[in-house]
Amino acid sequence: MSERESQREFDEVESDEFEIESEDLGDLEAAMREALKAVESAAGEGQVEKGIEAVSVGNGVTTKDLDSDGSGSEVSQLQAEVADLRDRSARTLADFDNFRKRSEKERDEDRRFANADVFRQLLPVIDNLERALSAEGSEQDLKVGVDLILRQIKDLLASSGVERVVAMGSLFDPQFHEAVSREEDPSVKDPTVIHELQSGFTMHGRLLRPAVVMVAMPAVDDEPDSDDGK
Repeated sequence: MSERESQREFDEVESDEFEIESEDLGDLEAAMREALKAVESAAGEGQVEKGIEAVSVGNGVTTKDLDSDGSGSEVSQLQAEVADLRDRSARTLADFDNFRKRSEKERDEDRRFANADVFRQLLPVIDNLERALSAEGSEQDLKVGVDLILRQIKDLLASSGVERVVAMGSLFDPQFHEAVSREEDPSVKDPTVIHELQSGFTMHGRLLRPAVVMVAMPAVDDEPDSDDGK
């Protein structure tokens, strides 16, 4: 196979859309390097020539006969094939290393710009805030403008899967609520949120921030139980 054909085959494989985890890339690269090391070791120690001589002598052909009957050309051919294999393996490793570096760079770019769409949607909110600050009008007009901007922000959060944690009037849930104050209330049977000091939010069901709340606790009966009316 020519070098051009080998490069074309590698480009075709490289152009396919697939994802390889960084750990898999490291394992594959290590395996390829071990294979190249084995080829170089075998070529350096003359294992190919020794193997051919052993087979030939076992069939009644001496080492001297290898050159006389033309078998020496087979040794030369195998040596050339080993050298070619070593060269192609080295080039493949170099190409693979370039591919690994390019993949790592692309993953880094994806992480850096993962929130680009969210921030792009946030820019109009900033524009409206600046317009509200520079606009002239009554206090009521300013309040209406701020309310519109707040709705815009809530819509942006909702489009990204951000939802408010339900707190007021719900049963206290330590997974989503953070209690900073408790008080007894005989009207409740279970710990219940009676006041929300700070809203909590989730994103696609995962907690971003717990709701800071005040909790009403059932009244505790401090009187000792009577024992058979005594």
